[in-house]
Amino acid sequence: MRYKNVLFDLDGTLTDPAEGITNALMHAQRRLGRAVSPREELFVFIGPPLIETFMSEWGLTRAEADQALVYYREHFGTKGLFENVPYAGIGECLADLKAAGLRLYVATSKPEPLSLRILEHFDLLPYFEAVAGSTMDEQRTKKGEVIAYALDTYALDPAETVMVGDRKHDVIGARENGLACIGVLYGYGSREELTAAGAAALAADLGELSALLKS
Repeated sequence: MRYKNVLFDLDGTLTDPAEGITNALMHAQRRLGRAVSPREELFVFIGPPLIETFMSEWGLTRAEADQALVYYREHFGTKGLFENVPYAGIGECLADLKAAGLRLYVATSKPEPLSLRILEHFDLLPYFEAVAGSTMDEQRTKKGEVIAYALDTYALDPAETVMVGDRKHDVIGARENGLACIGVLYGYGSREELTAAGAAALAADLGELSALLKS
């Protein structure tokens, strides 16, 4: 087996968070006095750090983006985090990978406390050795920073570790830390996005992902 440790992204890789994230974004738009976007236009927010996406997509200043995050969390922290659906078969896939001897971790730009609540709510937490995420005060939000934190905190050898994610940020963050990244095509990143970022391999579904990780 090529890898011993697997870092999983959360949003778009383990669960489909579209409803909760977009509802929270719509809530933030209303609180900011902005027109509410069509839901599909907000999918670009799924995966990347929120502050930088508020600034790039909505043209907000850093101070305005900080306020948008406060409004976003008014909804997400109470309702939105559970407006979320684990991908069909993800529990069985994780159980199979653990049975094969792989050590599984979560590496997400989502705040660690919220990530733990989501994973616990959907009974996914027991599959993982640990969860590495950002902080509630928006420290360690870039995927490369999260991966570096996970490698250091849990003494993981980059040569024995692989990242699994659905967006270019997962691939780029992995490469910054000397890791390969397997891109999943059932999430929110396209084949073109993941390939251009340098994904080592692509998996169309959980079956292909499991086979790649166990090969």
